[in-house]
Amino acid sequence: MGETTPMASSWGEQLKITLFGESHGPAVGVVIDGVPAGETLDPNEIQRVMARRSPGRNRWSSARSEEDSVTIVSGWYQGQTTGTPLCMMIANKDARSKDYEKFSSIPRPSHADYTGLVRFRGAADPRGGGHFSGRLTAPLCAAGAICKQMLERRGVEIFARVAELGGVPDAELDTANPDIERLRTLSKKEFPVLDDLQGEKMLALVEDVRTKGDSVGGVIQCLILGLPAGLGDPIFGGVESRLASLLYGIPAVKAVSFGDGFAVARRLGSENNDPLYLDDDGQVRTATNHEGGLNGGVTNGMPVVFQIAIKPTPSIALQQRSVNMETGTEELLTIEGRHDPCIVPRAVVAVEAAAAIAMTDLMLVAFGVQGWGGKHHGRA
Repeated sequence: MGETTPMASSWGEQLKITLFGESHGPAVGVVIDGVPAGETLDPNEIQRVMARRSPGRNRWSSARSEEDSVTIVSGWYQGQTTGTPLCMMIANKDARSKDYEKFSSIPRPSHADYTGLVRFRGAADPRGGGHFSGRLTAPLCAAGAICKQMLERRGVEIFARVAELGGVPDAELDTANPDIERLRTLSKKEFPVLDDLQGEKMLALVEDVRTKGDSVGGVIQCLILGLPAGLGDPIFGGVESRLASLLYGIPAVKAVSFGDGFAVARRLGSENNDPLYLDDDGQVRTATNHEGGLNGGVTNGMPVVFQIAIKPTPSIALQQRSVNMETGTEELLTIEGRHDPCIVPRAVVAVEAAAAIAMTDLMLVAFGVQGWGGKHHGRA
């Protein structure tokens, strides 16, 4: 076999991000290349986004306590982007590597311990999952926080919520005509759902599985409002393809669907088609939004809607079967340490971040860096 190749930790066409670092290394971070010059950034808003993702703040997240304070190393001067590569770093201050020593020889079920060991021939940092860890969503969120600020100045807003957790659903939402003010409350909530009573039921379920040493997964729904029609390309350059490639980089994501997702497979064409009409301003709209704002991989001016499925956190307190890679024998494994009984609420902000990065790249490809300075309002 030949030499191993570098990890695929870079993404983007016009806006390119590269994530670096390991869960228990000195720091994690991101380099963003292609950020237009002259963009005003609010560091406080970046930290607000980071606080939504950070662990140790509530009973459903890991007890690992990280400030997730972002240091902008380059590409930012006197409150504005310079147009050169923007680098941000986030220190790891509360890693406990001793909790992970045995996993280098006895891989945890449904983690990347075994596959990472094979792929990188034992050279990768295994502590806390290393570069495979959900810790890498911290710099992803930092990059997303910057992109969200740039998008909002151009009339594009992104909202995500816990749509389902352990089979418990949130309130239904009209994705063709969503209540924007209601969506804007989501980022201010500790547990981002539309129906707080349903949210309490979800939290009760999380607490129940936590006390049993188990975990639970769920579904996150995201809406992107304000995109103009005509963004994206057919076939492999479609918005779905671009978004999915980035969303699948979030650890624990096992499925991505757009619009009504798999529900469309159970309908007739007459039930699923989105009828076109002209609104009071003469803009083309659709009466329903089963397609999720996308036709042929291109935006149609309606809200872009997608869902992602988050698997149950694989680190559970219950005893599980594994294999000792040193002795070649099967063993029972008990995972200790600090882990989320449910990663879904903390993943919401990572999904928003990924969407913001993808949409910023999409708009920069469409309008170019020079054309980016104008406002491109949509009708979502």
